[in-house]
Amino acid sequence: MINPDKNHEYLVKKIEPKLSKVLAESFEEGKIEIEKKFLELTGVKTIEENACPLNVTIERDEDKGDYRLIRFTFESERGEIVPCYLLIPRLPQKQKYPVAITLQGHSTGFHNSIGEAKYEGDEKNYPRTCFALQAVKEGFIALAIEQRGLGERKTQNERLYGGQDCRHASMVAIHLGRTLIGERIWDIKRAIDALENSPECDLDKIIITGNSGGGTASYYAACYDKRIKICAPSCSVCTYRDSILSLGHCTCNYIPFAYQYFEMADLACMIAPRNILLLAGKKDTIFPIEGVRRAFQTIQNVYKRTNATENCKLIETEKGHMWCDDLIWPAIKKECERLGWR
Repeated sequence: MINPDKNHEYLVKKIEPKLSKVLAESFEEGKIEIEKKFLELTGVKTIEENACPLNVTIERDEDKGDYRLIRFTFESERGEIVPCYLLIPRLPQKQKYPVAITLQGHSTGFHNSIGEAKYEGDEKNYPRTCFALQAVKEGFIALAIEQRGLGERKTQNERLYGGQDCRHASMVAIHLGRTLIGERIWDIKRAIDALENSPECDLDKIIITGNSGGGTASYYAACYDKRIKICAPSCSVCTYRDSILSLGHCTCNYIPFAYQYFEMADLACMIAPRNILLLAGKKDTIFPIEGVRRAFQTIQNVYKRTNATENCKLIETEKGHMWCDDLIWPAIKKECERLGWR
């Protein structure tokens, strides 16, 4: 019987990412080379060339009792409008609050983060999937961003075929010399820029978290934007070899040519020594726990090179591919306390 996967499986086993070896031999040299290659392959440099003024527009500003809800949009690059929700807690004892960026994965959209159901079935996962409401309850300013290709930003082509997939947006981006993940992390950077005129936001204390595709964007965004001080991706960081090169995934996970140069965990050299807190499900079928553990071992080695092993942690849940708010927020708060934020 023909095995159509055999060739790719052979190549995955044969290839040794070039910059992984450089990083192991010379941390500083490897970090420089990896960062340069990451920005090149994700297309971020190309995206930066299309930057434009933010043109922030406030669409809603409501008093929700325990918090203030602001919906605003901004233009991250020419022709790209990004909708966001900003939730500001009503806690008068503080003038500024740490900001928690919360990212949905492949859901019906970021409205779930604020608990406003738009589609049939949204409410069945509430309040577990109400990421921004959870953050503001914990005393953070919450910034929920609709990711490119998802929810309100799903392409018209994708809408015609239904589902929650962002495949069309991913493939068009690649054809244009960029990637959807590169576009997403650029949007996150510009969303942080948009908060600079919000006096309540302490931009020296930024957390980013999300599940699945939201976790992936959280990890890569922390690689790109050094203002993010705590990165807490859930159900997303794993070796490429054990996850996206071996199992079916959405096309937004793929970075052309990446495995020729680095493994996912190598990119942690761009985050260290800032805090990284990984969460992973022991029963996750698309980011297998053994691959997560292998990735975390590499991340630990990276953090050893920066004398910051206490700043990287892995929490394993007993669940599958699931956001576990009962574990995530206590872990984030503990890191905030350790940093003297609370």
